[in-house]
Amino acid sequence: MIDIERERQRHRRREKQAPCQEPDVGLDPGIPRSRPGPKKALGVRQYHVASVLCQRAKVAMSHFEPHEYIRYDLLEKNIDIVRKRLNRPLTLSEKIVYGHLDDPAKQDIERGKTYLRLRPDRVAMQDATAQMAMLQFISSGLPKVAVPSTIHCDHLIEAQLGGEKDLRRAKDINQEVYNFLATAGAKYGVGFWRPGSGIIHQIILENYAYPGVLLIGTDSHTPNGGGLGGICIGVGGADAVDVMAGIPWELKCPKVIGVKLTGSLSGWTSPKDVILKVAGILTVKGGTGAIVEYHGPGVDSISCTGMATICNMGAEIGATTSVFPYNHRMKKYLSKTGREEIAKLADEYKDHLVPDPGCHYDQLIEINLNELKPHINGPFTPDLAHPVAEVGTVAEKEGWPLDIRVGLIGSCTNSSYEDMGRSAAVAKQALAHGLKCKSQFTITPGSEQIRATIERDGYAQVLREVGGVVLANACGPCIGQWDRKDTKKGEKNTIVTSYNRNFTGRNDANPETHAFVTSPEIVTALAIAGTLKFNPETDFLTGKDGKKFKLEAPDADELPRAEFDPGQDTYQHPPKDSSGQRVDVSPTSQRLQLLEPFDKWDGKDLEDLQILIKVKGKCTTDHISAAGPWLKFRGHLDNISNNLLIGAINIENGKANSVRNAVTQEFGPVPDTARYYKKHGIRWVVIGDENYGEGSSREHAALEPRHLGGRAIITKSFARIHETNLKKQGLLPLTFADPADYNKIHPVDKLTIQGLKDFAPGKPLKCIIKHPNGTQETILLNHTFNETQIEWFRAGSALNRMKELQQQ
Repeated sequence: MIDIERERQRHRRREKQAPCQEPDVGLDPGIPRSRPGPKKALGVRQYHVASVLCQRAKVAMSHFEPHEYIRYDLLEKNIDIVRKRLNRPLTLSEKIVYGHLDDPAKQDIERGKTYLRLRPDRVAMQDATAQMAMLQFISSGLPKVAVPSTIHCDHLIEAQLGGEKDLRRAKDINQEVYNFLATAGAKYGVGFWRPGSGIIHQIILENYAYPGVLLIGTDSHTPNGGGLGGICIGVGGADAVDVMAGIPWELKCPKVIGVKLTGSLSGWTSPKDVILKVAGILTVKGGTGAIVEYHGPGVDSISCTGMATICNMGAEIGATTSVFPYNHRMKKYLSKTGREEIAKLADEYKDHLVPDPGCHYDQLIEINLNELKPHINGPFTPDLAHPVAEVGTVAEKEGWPLDIRVGLIGSCTNSSYEDMGRSAAVAKQALAHGLKCKSQFTITPGSEQIRATIERDGYAQVLREVGGVVLANACGPCIGQWDRKDTKKGEKNTIVTSYNRNFTGRNDANPETHAFVTSPEIVTALAIAGTLKFNPETDFLTGKDGKKFKLEAPDADELPRAEFDPGQDTYQHPPKDSSGQRVDVSPTSQRLQLLEPFDKWDGKDLEDLQILIKVKGKCTTDHISAAGPWLKFRGHLDNISNNLLIGAINIENGKANSVRNAVTQEFGPVPDTARYYKKHGIRWVVIGDENYGEGSSREHAALEPRHLGGRAIITKSFARIHETNLKKQGLLPLTFADPADYNKIHPVDKLTIQGLKDFAPGKPLKCIIKHPNGTQETILLNHTFNETQIEWFRAGSALNRMKELQQQ
């Protein structure tokens, strides 16, 4: 059992044992810049960097936390302990993960089997998930977060008219939520990035990620930070609460998939094509339980932000995270973003920031970048890979619409300075021949720094001139925050994006929108041509003068030649003294709701569970808890539960949001049926297919079924984050010991789950299927619970268990 305060004190003592006692230097805002930079008017963010005074000097983790230091010395110490124990070469991901073990001397380490207890360096939360995470942290009763943590306002801004107007509208509509997050951050010591700052992952890359960091974030695309050599992992809010509370964080020891890159990128081929190719190889579940580690001579041909793109979209193959080894491209990016001291310290510890020669990978993929062609994946799933040269022909054969209605570039995956530059290079060529986009065209800058810099350097204007609309620095259409007007729901159409995810209805809530993902430059070229049949490598366009011309492969700087323009200051630092800070949640609010603890396990087996829905086929977290207009309820559990499983397909009738009420025998919406069962004391279960819960990290997909009376989710397999989220909320995520048993269960059956009194790691549970005709069948259900997670179940949730431990 864990004594929370003792754990926090023990960890603080370890952190203070620094071998170098040189003066504190690095990224303190109070120290003058070490290099000249453009003068800025009052009200804009200024970065200040000091020079390293000694080789072992303490260097700050970020500009904003000058007294929180990078602990490469502790990383080195832990790696040495583990290396001696394992007596073998280590992969890079092993070095970083094992280097953050809470007890490296005694921790059982076996890839794919044991659970590791880790000490992450920091936590990051986006505003949609931060609401529930902070509500849970408030419920914990703790006064301050134990590790550096930040909140980023990027999810609640709807794309409608354009950047400035959409931002003003979002601030007005979401004022209550933004005020809650700002005051909660101030009260509990969490940095707050205001709306308009940019997308969480771009902000992290610019300010917080560094080689060797272990960072957890409440968003599935947190792995973006792997482009800067960190292990950055997407989690649910309850996991974030553990880390913010100072409790060791648990992660099943990941397997390691190696991707060896040879050759070099050139022409129209981009970093995005690497991950599009990998997704085609591994599929949406091929990376589950593994870290994807890129290595080989081809790595050096990819920019730091390009590596981030690859790691970001690794979420679409189910990977725990992805990572690249530290190299000169990362050093260049660190220096350009005002973090020379971190680069110098990383140089000193470089042996620990690259894989050991001869290390072993559980699976190895080799990609020759010289042979890699531009790819485009979709529709409806990010692992359906096509070379751009072939997608038009495939679309004709499959009956997919060829005309492209909208091209969209940006998002957390592809919104870097280099991405914008390559897109602008394509747009300039079209403009030179008198052409504009035939499709609608939108641009989403990744951050305020990117927006300000591409405005200064002319990229934004070029993209506007070709027909583009520059949206707010936010997620926007990528997560369904798009007030789309050019099509009606149910109208078949095609869009192409540089986003990461293209599940049915994700971008615009229209199930007939065929969304394809590709690189920003290919999106731009296709938007100019207006059709999927266009291949920019070989096909010609006709200029305004009637002459044919071919687009040349784009070329652009990976980083601006001048300094980045930081733009407006959008960061709120938590005050040193927050004793007078209030955090108010109105009991009548429709946006926010304080949490009530879930009920404890009653000590009995689960008898006669009703089947709420037997899901057919793919069921992502978008199907379980839709985003888009529902994002406004992310801080109000009861209200957002009205979207429970409304996108899932019921195997009984082939329809979405239509299930049979076992009592009334009438068909109705899933949430209404679940509420009926809860009101009448009927406990229920969901039956799912393969890779259930893939996609976003949103823990609401676990909170909602728990809130409405669910007790278990039984599937063929789970996506990693969702399985953990279900455990955290006191639900039973179980898998068929024989996947064929999925076919034995019918929506009208009742299920009894036995063996909970002897619930133990590795021991299957028994399930009795009771058919309406009186016959029964018995099957076995597997689980991945460890002892700690079983305590969560018995207590009713991980948060309940935390409170129990505080009271002991």
